[in-house]
This record gives sequence, C-alpha cells and structure tokens, in this order.
Amino acid sequence: MAEMIEQGALALPQRRGIRFGVLLERLSLVAGLVTIWWLLSFSAPPYVLPGPQRVWSALSIIAAHGDLWRNLGITFWRVALGFVLATIIGLPFGIVLGANRRLGEFFEPVLPVLNTVSSAIWAIFAIIWFGISNATTIFVVFMTAMPLIITNVWQGTRAVNADFIELARVLRMPDWKIMAKIYLPTILPYFFSGARLAFGFGWRVSLVAETIGSSSGVGYRLRQAADLVRTDQVFAWTLTMVVLMAALEMGVLSPLERHLFRWKKEAEA
Repeated sequence: MAEMIEQGALALPQRRGIRFGVLLERLSLVAGLVTIWWLLSFSAPPYVLPGPQRVWSALSIIAAHGDLWRNLGITFWRVALGFVLATIIGLPFGIVLGANRRLGEFFEPVLPVLNTVSSAIWAIFAIIWFGISNATTIFVVFMTAMPLIITNVWQGTRAVNADFIELARVLRMPDWKIMAKIYLPTILPYFFSGARLAFGFGWRVSLVAETIGSSSGVGYRLRQAADLVRTDQVFAWTLTMVVLMAALEMGVLSPLERHLFRWKKEAEA
C-alpha cells in the first residue's frame, strides 16, 4: 500500500510535466500559424486576407459594442437547447434499440441515412416549417446531434456483457438495479463520446442554420459581414467561434471525461 502511494506521488509531477509540455507545444503551434498568417497577409489586399492586427481591431470594436457577447450567447443557447433535446430523446431510444434486438434491426438502416443528411438540407426544411426563428437553428442542431447520440448509446448497450445480465437475473436483481449497476457503467463512456461529437457538430451546423434562416447569432453576423465585404469581421467572428469551441473541448469536456472515467483508465493501465 505504501509503495502504491509513493508511486502515485512520484507520478504526479511527471503528469504535470507532460501536460505543461503539451501546453507549450500547442502554444508554439498557434504562434506558428499566426506568424504564417501575418506573413501571407502582406501578399494580399485586406479585403481578401486581413492581417492579425486588422482582425484584432475588428474584434475589439465588436466586443466593445456588446455585439460579440450578445450573438455568442444567442448561438450558445440555441446549440445547448438542441443538444439537450437530442440527449433527452437519443439516450433512452438508443438504450431501447440496444436492448431489443428486433427493434434494433428494424431501425438499423435509418440511422446511417440520418447521419449522412446534410445540415443545409435540414436547414431548408426548418425554414419551410418554422420560418426565420430560433426553432430553425434548434431543429437543425437536434437533427444533427440526435442520430449520433442514438448510434453511440446503441453500440454501448450492445457491448454490455450478457453473462452479467444472466447472473443478475439468477440473483433476482430488479430491472432498475440491472440498469443502474450493469447497463449505465457500460453505456456512459459510449454516450459521452457521442455527446462530445454531437456537441461539436452542433456548433458547426448552427452556423449553417443561422446563415440561412436567422436574424441573429454568430452565423447571421458572419453572413452580414460577408455581404458587406468586411473580411476582417468575418475572420473575427470565425476565430471567436474556434477559440470558444477549443476552450469548451479542452477546458471542460476533456477534463470532465477524464474525471468521470478515471476508473476505466486506471483499470486499463
């Protein structure tokens, strides 16, 4: 026991050193990309490729007027609501498909079709059905995220060890306990993987939906800036979305996954 504690204490500084090294590598990559962008901007007019300084000035103006935070908040709210609705419907539906083989075989051809339908097509249908409104973007995010969540949860349900289920039945374990003790620990890693993928896709398709059928949000402001040939604002809005998505992925979702499933990694180690 003492040796295990000592090994853990020695491994902690090593992990911190590795993370610090990875952070330096990522910062070096960003610095390199910005440098290349800055050099290329000298060979093109500003309306084609504005430099980092011009884009920063445009971003500062947008942020100072409050336009940046208001439209980011609107887009985030739409994506979050569409994602939550997709989770509420996709999670139980995926469990049912995995638990019922006949039902799963019936719906198996449908999910690949839904996963391959373009977000632009869903946006067109949404405009026809809901018009220019919040429901358009929410619907597109929902229809993009839901099949991904269903597919991953379904695969997780099918990965449950049948011997554990049979043993639980022999021990007369109630159904809710089988679900809580056997199904959920197996399904959750699959669900979280699908949820991260769906959330990332939701951000991207929300821009498509807002560009086509919205009067607010980041996608709408991108279209407006492009119509006015304000390329510096287009870059500013795009970089803001990229930074926000990277911050959510590396600062929230990845640490949350490591914390929730640390037992799995320790077991694999």
